[in-house]
Amino acid sequence: MSANRPNEIPDQGNTLLHTALFAQVSPEQAEELLPYLMEAHYDKGECIFREGDTDHRMYLLESGKVKLIRTSSDDRVQLLSIHARGEILGEIPVFDPDGGPRTASAVAMTSGTRVVWLEHDALFDWLGKYPRVAVNMLQVMARRMRENNERISDLVFMDVPARLAKTLVNLGSRFGEPVEEGLLVPHDLTQEEMAQLVGSSRETVNKALTDFSNRGWIARKGRSVIIYQPGMLIRRSRR
Repeated sequence: MSANRPNEIPDQGNTLLHTALFAQVSPEQAEELLPYLMEAHYDKGECIFREGDTDHRMYLLESGKVKLIRTSSDDRVQLLSIHARGEILGEIPVFDPDGGPRTASAVAMTSGTRVVWLEHDALFDWLGKYPRVAVNMLQVMARRMRENNERISDLVFMDVPARLAKTLVNLGSRFGEPVEEGLLVPHDLTQEEMAQLVGSSRETVNKALTDFSNRGWIARKGRSVIIYQPGMLIRRSRR
């Protein structure tokens, strides 16, 4: 990991404006926070923050991809989510500083991953000047809670192929790159991580992937998937 002081961060003018939490903030308002931003670069596999940390920072992902994971007492690892450019990481301790240590670790999935962070006090002093922004942030966080509730419902009510289809569609909408054959989705996940993201065993998810491939909906290519028929995946996710 390498870190920069605020006055060493190049071209930071739009960093905050690229995030959902700050979507309604004017450039002039965002500029007031720039002196308090710190930046760091991470190589693949490096931790940005760890489960159990007691800091009160909020991270903003500038480039690269980051996964959130939890580790059990017997060292089993569970993949919780994947995050990309413009997304917020680890905001809970900022808005709930007395709620305890961090409950997940953030790990860089790509080399050259760049994040900036804000400390609790700097953010809340700024929010004191612009209370309307706090309302906008609550709306964004409520939307994220709704997404988490939907994921819990999916685990209860959807079978594995439906959850896998929905996961592939989601990954495609976020990371997909149009190619001649279809939509190339470089998810950068191992088979075990894909299974964790879907919420099932590796064997069951691989069986569903093979079925999708045999039907001509997708093709597997290393740690990428080419989606040929997104409409069929969407239809399967709704069954």
